[in-house]
Amino acid sequence: MASPLDVDSLRSRVQAAIDTQLKSQQEVLAPVGPATDILMAAATDLLSGGKRLRAAFFYWGYRALGGVDSDELVRAAAAMEMFQAAALIHDDVMDDSDTRRGAPAVHRRIEVLHRDSGWQGDSARFGAAGAVLTGDLCLTWTDEMYATSGLPEPELARGRALFDAMRTQLMGGQFLDVLEAALGWEGSSTDERVARARHVARVKSARYTVEQPLLIGALCAGADEATAGHLSAYGLALGEAFQLRDDLLGVYGDPQQTGKPAGDDLREGKRTVLIAYALDRLDAAQTERFESVFGRPDLDEAEVATVRETISDTGAVEQVEDLITALARSAQDALAQATSLEPAAREALEDLIGISTARSS
Repeated sequence: MASPLDVDSLRSRVQAAIDTQLKSQQEVLAPVGPATDILMAAATDLLSGGKRLRAAFFYWGYRALGGVDSDELVRAAAAMEMFQAAALIHDDVMDDSDTRRGAPAVHRRIEVLHRDSGWQGDSARFGAAGAVLTGDLCLTWTDEMYATSGLPEPELARGRALFDAMRTQLMGGQFLDVLEAALGWEGSSTDERVARARHVARVKSARYTVEQPLLIGALCAGADEATAGHLSAYGLALGEAFQLRDDLLGVYGDPQQTGKPAGDDLREGKRTVLIAYALDRLDAAQTERFESVFGRPDLDEAEVATVRETISDTGAVEQVEDLITALARSAQDALAQATSLEPAAREALEDLIGISTARSS
C-alpha cells in the first residue's frame, strides 16, 4: 500500500484545497488594499508544504467508518492544516523562534520587511503584530473551510462540538506551556516533572495532532461511542509519541531535515520529558553546570554539542525511546479493539503509527 499520506493523491488535493481557500481570501481582503498582501504572502508560503498528518488523520477517520472519498472530504480535512498553520505561527512568536520549515518564521519575515523598508517604529514589535494577525486569519479560515467544505450538514454537525473544543483547548494548552516555563521545576520530584511535561505534550500537541482530527472525521462519518473510544485511545497514545519524537528532534535533529537550527529546544529551555529524565541522573555539580547553560538563547554550536552529550550520557534518550515504543504499542492495541473499521482505513491508520513515530523531521 502507498503511504496513507498519498493514497487518493491526498497531499496534492489538500494543497489544492488550501490554495483555493487562500485565493478566495485574497479577494475578500482586496478592499482593505495591498497592505494585506504581506500577511497573505506569509500565510501562503507557510502553507505550501508539510507532512499533512492532521489532514490524513481526519481523512482516514472518516473513511474508517465507511465514509467515501470526495473533494468535500478533502476540503474538510484541509481545515486541520489551516489550524496547524495558525498554531505554528503563534507558537513561533511565543518561543521567539527564528525559523520554521527551513525559512524565517512569519514574525521574523515581517520584522525583516519592516527593517529593510526603513519604516518607523520597532521592527520586532511590528513583526510580532503581523504574525499574530496572520495566525488569527488562519484560525478564521479554519472554521470557514470546515463549515463550507460541502460535507452534508448532519455530518458536519456530528463533528462540530469536538472541532470547536479542539480549537479552544489548544489555546489553553499553549498558555499552559508558557505557564509551566514560568513556574519552573524547582522543588518538584522527577515523577512530578515527567507528569507535568507529559500533560503539556498531550494538551498542547498530541490531541490536536492525532486524536482530535481523527475523531472529528470519524464522528462526521457516524462513529458510535465504543468505536470513538478506541480511536481516542489510539490517537492520544500516538499523539504523545509523536510529540516525544518531536522533543528528541528538537535536541538532536538534523537542521536540513527539521528546518530548524540544531538544539533550538535547548536554547529555548524547553522542559520536556527528555530533560526531566536527564536531570534525574545528574549529580549536584552536573545539574548546576547544566542549568547554567540550559535555556540560554546565545548557546553556540559547541555548547549545544556539550549539552547534548551530557543528556545522552544520562541514558535519557533511551528512556524516551522506550516510552515512544510503549505508546506506539498502546496505539496498536487500541486500534485492534476497534473491530468495525474499514480494512483499507485500518491499514492506513496502522501505517500512520510508524510514520508518526519513526521520523526525522
